[in-house]
Amino acid sequence: MSKSKRGKVLWTLPSRGRGTCPVCRSTRIKLLYSRKSGPEQVVKVCKRCFNAPQEKIDAASGV
Repeated sequence: MSKSKRGKVLWTLPSRGRGTCPVCRSTRIKLLYSRKSGPEQVVKVCKRCFNAPQEKIDAASGV
């Protein structure tokens, strides 16, 4: 049987969860992973940048 609910939550997100990654600057890529940058700021990044070093995340977000 196929899985009918796979990816359904993406349709409720703005632009279907896609945008420009602040770390690697890839365009039209899914931004589904949250990374903490600074004390309270949360940045959405792509799958490749989710494992990036914290210094790179902080530099991209301007903290």
